[in-house]
This record gives sequence, C-alpha cells and structure tokens, in this order.
Amino acid sequence: MTGNALTVGVEEEFFLVGPDGALVNQGPEAVAGVTDVDLKPELLRCQVESATGIQRYAGEIRDELAALRARLAKGAAEQDALLIAAGTAPHRQEDISVIGPGTRYHQIARHVGPFIFSGTTCGCHVHVGVEDTASALRVANFIRPWLPALLAVSGNSAFHDGSDTGYASARHVLWNRWPSAGPPPYVDSPDEYEEIVNGLLATGAAMDRKMVYWDVRPSEAQPTVEVRVFDVMGSVEEAAFMAVLVRLLVSDALRSTEPPPRVPTEIIRAAQWRAAKSGRAASVPDPATGALREATAIVGDLVSAHTTELRGSGELDFVRATMTWLDHHGDGAHRQREAFESGGVDEVVRMLARQTDSAQASLP
Repeated sequence: MTGNALTVGVEEEFFLVGPDGALVNQGPEAVAGVTDVDLKPELLRCQVESATGIQRYAGEIRDELAALRARLAKGAAEQDALLIAAGTAPHRQEDISVIGPGTRYHQIARHVGPFIFSGTTCGCHVHVGVEDTASALRVANFIRPWLPALLAVSGNSAFHDGSDTGYASARHVLWNRWPSAGPPPYVDSPDEYEEIVNGLLATGAAMDRKMVYWDVRPSEAQPTVEVRVFDVMGSVEEAAFMAVLVRLLVSDALRSTEPPPRVPTEIIRAAQWRAAKSGRAASVPDPATGALREATAIVGDLVSAHTTELRGSGELDFVRATMTWLDHHGDGAHRQREAFESGGVDEVVRMLARQTDSAQASLP
C-alpha cells in the first residue's frame, strides 16, 4: 500500500493559561456548545483537545489543524484565557488539581494518585488507518526503532514549573512516569498483544485498555495505528509534517517483506531519553543500522527515500520548506529558550500564545 492511499488523523492537546501564565480551569467552558468539530475537555480542566477528521495530505491536515486551533483560541479568549501549545506548562503552578468532566477521568485520578497533578503534559497523536490489529502491530514493530528520531525532532517542552529543565522534551520524561507508558514491546501476534494488555490490567498498571499508553499502539477507539511520541508542537506546519512522516513509515511497514529488527525495548527507551534531552541536536540509533546518527539526518533520509511519492502527492515542497524552516529556527524547545532570553518565562508564554493564535498564518 502506498502512503498516498493511507488515511491520517491528528489529535492535539493544549493548556489554557491566564495572563500571568497560571493554568486556568475553564477548559470545559472553552469548548462548551461546539458540536460541528471535534473539540473536547481533557483529563484536567486546564486542558483541551482537538481532533481532525479523516485526511490524507499535508495541506488538508494543516488547514484543519489551523481551523481547530483558531476555534480553541477563540473559546479560550471568551474565558479570559490564552491557548498555548507546549508539552509542559512553563510557569510554576500553585494548584492544578481540578479534574475535567467525565466519570472516567475521576476514576483515573483515584487510581493513579496525586502524581497526576505534578506533571501535566500535552502531546500530539497521529493516527493512520490500518485494516486490523495484526496490521497495527506489524506497523508498531516497524516504527519502534524510529521513536527516538521522531521524538528528537519534535521537542517542545523546555520549561516546566518555572525553570528550564535542560531537556527539549520534559514532557517525555514526565509522561514516562506512567507505568503503562513508553516504547512498546516487540509483539509477534494479536494473541501475544492480548496477553500483555491483560497482564497490565491485572497488575493495575492500566485501569482499562485505553490506558495502555505506549508511544505507538493499536488504537482502541478506531481502526488505526496511533503514534503518541510527540510533544504538541508550536505550529500547525510542524504537526502536519510529523503526520506525513508517520504516514510514510506506516506505508513502508505495510510494504516491507522483511521482519522489523528486534531492538530491545530498553535500548529504545534509553535512546528516547537521549532524544528528549537534546532534541534536534541529538544523535540516536539509526533504525537501519543501529549506529548513532543525527536525528535530523535520519529524518532527512526518510524524506529523500520518498521524494517521488511526495512529489506525486503535491507535498514535497511543503515538507522541504518545513524542514528548511526548522533548520533555521529550531524546534519548539529552542524557540522557547530564545523567548526566555528576551523576557523570561513570561515571554515564553506570550510567544506560545502568539504562535497558537496565529495558527491560520504561515510558519511563525
């Protein structure tokens, strides 16, 4: 199956903050009454989430993400709040212990305990349509070695609790405290997958099947494979670019006649830590050879290998332009640090809000 035949959907999570950078609890109110697009509250009341419809190409994905962000920014403004796209909330937070609406969210909070409030994060999830669970697991096995490179080029959470964390993706570090998060194991069959999931449920590491939070997994809600390794990204162009990369990888996985390499989960986890620490500057294991290479070079090779396909779908210019822009301006974490140099954490928040509010413009 070629990448052009695959369908794609993107979910994004956001924070709502006040003018002082403090998280505010008007997430449910910001999306109240919206029925024509998929906007909804998240786990905590200081968060909201959007989801695109079924798309195929970068331009469609970008345009819908921009429209969804504009709707969310408008809803936030009506609550005297700002919408920001960052993997972690930059400012020190006094109290964010207000659970969003919905019985399941309250059950999760009781199940997990207080740490749920100390590391609130926002991610971006890319779904690609597949035929069945067996296909999703085949894709997940293929994408496992790519997770460090994908994480490295998408870091957007340098600041947390008022300080520079020293990481490009502090979200990754915080999120991996969940016992059911992180890179998935290599799974040989749907039966083995069920055995592992049932084991996670039996131990209490996951309260239900949706809490199997692996960085790539079969979706429980729809016939897709879901890649969850990304921070929510500052611009819609970055999010659309990552969606294209995932679609290309899924296409390669479905066409491949060779079994994916059985990279130990511990090695992938360690490489992801390296990626979270250094972002686009990270060298991580090349999925083809295992040798350390710059993550940007690994991604560049993926794009080069699909030049003909991307030209045929009309996406090549977009992909190349986004890569060039990132080379010049850096990832979200780099841009956060540049903003900090000019005005501290307050300027980081202002920059994030400007960036999100201008979602319908070109790259910031």
